[in-house]
Order: sequence, then C-alpha cells, then structure tokens
Amino acid sequence: MLAGLLLFLLLHVLWEMIHIQRYNSTDKALWDSFVKKSKNGTFLLLRDYMDYHSDRFHDASLLFFDEKERLTAVLPANIRGKRLASHDGLTYGGLVMDSHVTTSVVTEMFHALKRWMKDEGIETLRYKPTPYIYHSYPAEEDLYALLQCFDRVSIESRDVSTAIPLCQPRLPWRELRRRGVRKAARNGICVRETKDFTAFWKMLDDNLHAKYATHPVHTLEEITRLAESFPENIRLFMAYKDDRGVAGIVMYEANAMTAHSQYISSTPEGRSAGALDALVHHLVTEVYTSQAFFDFGKSTEGDDSRLNANLIFQKEGFGGRAVCYDTYSVSDTSLMSKPL
Repeated sequence: MLAGLLLFLLLHVLWEMIHIQRYNSTDKALWDSFVKKSKNGTFLLLRDYMDYHSDRFHDASLLFFDEKERLTAVLPANIRGKRLASHDGLTYGGLVMDSHVTTSVVTEMFHALKRWMKDEGIETLRYKPTPYIYHSYPAEEDLYALLQCFDRVSIESRDVSTAIPLCQPRLPWRELRRRGVRKAARNGICVRETKDFTAFWKMLDDNLHAKYATHPVHTLEEITRLAESFPENIRLFMAYKDDRGVAGIVMYEANAMTAHSQYISSTPEGRSAGALDALVHHLVTEVYTSQAFFDFGKSTEGDDSRLNANLIFQKEGFGGRAVCYDTYSVSDTSLMSKPL
C-alpha cells in the first residue's frame, strides 16, 4: 500500500509539472527548432508544411512544457467539432518528443492532454503516431501512454506501407524487377533529377484519373510551392527515353532516417521499357545510400484499408516489407457530456 501511495504522489507531482500551451504563429521558430532536434520529427511537421493547407483545418496544435518552462514535446493537431485529431491533414502527426523524455513523463503528458481536452469540451481524440522507421531514437512512449491514460482506445484503421532497410543486408529483388532494370538499360532509359513538376503532374493526374477517377492529394500549384519551400526535402526524379519523360517519382526526404516516395507514376511507354524499375534502382543504390529506410508508401485504399494487391506486389518485388501506419480512436468516459 505504501508503494502505491508513493507512486500516486509521484504521478501527482508530474501532473503538476506538465503544462500545455496552444500554438500560435509567434511560436513558429520555437516549434520548428524543436521538431528538427526531436527524436521522431520530420519536415512534414514543420509549420511551413503543415500550414500550406491551414484554410482546410482548424489548427489546434499544442506545446508541452515541463516545470522549468522547457519545451519537451509538441502535438500537431486540428479540431473538428468535439474531436481533436493529430492530424487530419497529415499522413502521421502524433506526439513529437525530445530524446530525453521518459515513459513516465510522456504518460503524464497524456494525462495533461486529457485534462486539457476536458477543459476545452473535446470528447474524442484521433491519433496517428509517426511510424518507427522515422524515429532517430526509440519513440513509442506515446503508444504505451495512450492505453494508460484513456479508457477507450482502439485501432480505427491500419494502413500498410512497404519499406526497404538500406543500412543492412536486403532481400533480393524478384526476377521480374531485375529484368525490368535490364530492359530499361536496353531501351536507353536514363534517370536524372528535375524540377519539371508540370510534366510529371500531367502524367500522374492522367494515370490517377484513368485508374481510380481521382486526382493527386496536392495540386500542381501546391506541390510546386512546397518544393520551392523545401528544396532539400522534396525532390523529383524522372526516367527519360529519347528526352521524353516516361516515369517519375516525387521523393520526400522526411529526415535523416527515411526517404519516402510520395508519388510514383509512369506512361504506358515507360511501363513497357522498365522505367520505374530503373528509377527505383537508381534511388536505392545511388541517391539514398545514407538513409536507413526507403519507404514506398501505402498500398491500402479507402477508409477500410483495402489492400491493392497489384501495387504491393510491385513494391515487395524490390525487397520491401510491411510497415504499418495506424490511426487510433481514443476517448474516455470522463470526457463525455453524456457517458457512453
């Protein structure tokens, strides 16, 4: 009983140490500096990237300070009705943490978050943690803390991505993919970096419209503006046949750990010539040799995370294997205006 009392007193002290501040534009430099030094931040969580679509989301990002007024974590977030989401406009956006915070401290951050939510009249949390391949140091304290602090936590959706570990022995490519690289060489395919987003966007949009009756998440204007704002992080590589662009990949160099293929597309001519195989081979063997992972991105579609079997077959052919992108639905009876 004494041990339990001491633990309660310790947790109570920690609760009092953590306080939360709502983000505003005057915090931009502080926020960005923290994300760049954090153990699980990426450039997508910098304010210039987050705020490019600020007109679509009611920002409710939070800063967590300790008892000495040191910033120890940030939470990219938006509010929709009585729900806090981290973050509806991003692939991921969970708690971004300082390397020195411990599991106990992060647990108390979530207790503080629950109190903040209650004070603000927010009843639920939609939480998308940053996948481990983007962590420069182990950073899954938040996954433990969620279940300790809220009484209703479930996986709302689980998307599957495909990643290649670049800093350790890799699985061999399937013969189909190796044959594609040889075919590209015979067809005179050359690969180079370019700024010609206009040409690639037409190729991408035509393919998405024909296959899925949809369009890229970003408009040409948006991706061009983002690439200009983040020239070291957003890069376009294209494969050319007789100086005609026949395939391309937009790469997001998320951080020092992982490079992510944000958009991949090819023309029919490029597909028959093995252009995408040549592109991927060039990227993983020549461009991204210092990163730990090459992430192909999700192969699931829709709210029910249906698997696109053809898409994941192609990615796994390069030796990639599964990494899950989870979304958690979080609530607590103490937050409900009418208990469940």
